[in-house]
Amino acid sequence: MSWQQHHSNQADATLRAGVACSDITTDHPNSVVHDPLHAKALVITDGSTELVVIAMDVVAIGGIGDVGDDFLPNLRSRIEAELGISGQNVLVSATHTHPPGRLLCDDAEQVSRTFDAVSRAAANMVPVQVGVGVGHENRIQINRTLRLKDGTGQSIRQAHPCPWDDEVADLGPLDPDIGILRVDRLDGAPLAVLFNFACHPLIGVPGGAITANYPGFAAQVIEQSLGSGALALFLQGAGGDVTEVMYKSVEFPRDSRPVGILLGLSTLQAWQEIETGQATIDVASETVQLPRRTDIPERLRQLERQQDELLAGLRNTSLSFRAFLPLYLKYALNPDYPSDYSYRYLHENATGRSALRELDVWNRHNLEKYLQNIRAMEKLARIQSDMATLKWHKSFNDTSGEATISAEVMGARIGEFVLVSSPAEVLTEVGLNVKAASPHRHTFIAAFANGYVHYGAPVGDYPLGGYEVTECLLAPEWQHVYEAAAQRVLNRLTDGL
Repeated sequence: MSWQQHHSNQADATLRAGVACSDITTDHPNSVVHDPLHAKALVITDGSTELVVIAMDVVAIGGIGDVGDDFLPNLRSRIEAELGISGQNVLVSATHTHPPGRLLCDDAEQVSRTFDAVSRAAANMVPVQVGVGVGHENRIQINRTLRLKDGTGQSIRQAHPCPWDDEVADLGPLDPDIGILRVDRLDGAPLAVLFNFACHPLIGVPGGAITANYPGFAAQVIEQSLGSGALALFLQGAGGDVTEVMYKSVEFPRDSRPVGILLGLSTLQAWQEIETGQATIDVASETVQLPRRTDIPERLRQLERQQDELLAGLRNTSLSFRAFLPLYLKYALNPDYPSDYSYRYLHENATGRSALRELDVWNRHNLEKYLQNIRAMEKLARIQSDMATLKWHKSFNDTSGEATISAEVMGARIGEFVLVSSPAEVLTEVGLNVKAASPHRHTFIAAFANGYVHYGAPVGDYPLGGYEVTECLLAPEWQHVYEAAAQRVLNRLTDGL
């Protein structure tokens, strides 16, 4: 008897839900694991509609990383065949954790272990009540695309230096909301917490070992605090241009645990204020065609022109680094009398000479030239990175032989808690647009879900030239296509408790 057949005889609309978790970490003997990666499943039904939400500690659902493009269709097919739940009612979200190297068990095991979590969740369902709330956290994340005074943008990355302070004008937008679904047993004991937040998990842990990053540590805080076997499932939000505020710090060890602890505590603070009750479930989805970008050749030509100008500007450099550093320190320590003691300058003035002042003018000229070269070198490093990325994406688009990329947009409502998915690394502005236009009060973006199509930048970001645009496969028109589809899907979700 299928799961659906087993539960179809329920006449009332009482919510039932089950949760389970599987370890999907690689078991390769040379891998160093700090904390395991999981596939966590929530199966929930109101008696007529079934929904499966899966949170996976992976980079993406297909496209890049260890999860293959056939993972999602294979998993959905098995869920549908063995559990009787429609594959279209299965939402699979990547936390987007970024440890190096191979992270997961092999492809077949990924499907098997994730299905096992769903199967166990479906087999152990209990009556539940649900409620929705919104937490707030703005201490741990920053929009990583810095707005520069020249009208461009530059992303905070490890791949190249940050812009100089006098070049930075402003920061991009943030969405500090934590979307929370509280799922309790009828006796009030917590069963599950779904929490949605937007920020790249990049810091990792000391030693660079495999880790679920801050989403995993946040989930640990929630689960350990609540007890009762409660499971915390993290859904990544519109975090395409958001990273941890300490991501580039050279003063502290690379450890995402403090970030996760703060997020977990902020989630719990809001969770305890949520009231639960009965609710209904609704699911809707559609597949759209997002246009691929065609401007990469022109963008490469622009970068090549910039590169040529910067290289030409390196001419007529007198100082070496060996000469520059002590000279720079000497002039920085005593800008008024850098070449010698003040009495030497006074003596020259008294005797009508100016040799030291003339030397200072010449040295300052050479110092400024060397500093300009340092800026040029840093810009050249970024240009080289951007050009390599653009060429790879052009090859990717050319190889596809298609002008568009298929993308699934799925909407799911559990009571007043509403999710709308995107396979793109949606940037903050797009996520805020979708939330603002939604007819539902509590709408949250489940990005990195049900596929992967790389970055999804808003139209206005394309002229900035930041990493998120460079890494984007999509033409600017994608934004209208996606936002319109998200609106249609959200409109199809019925209201109700």
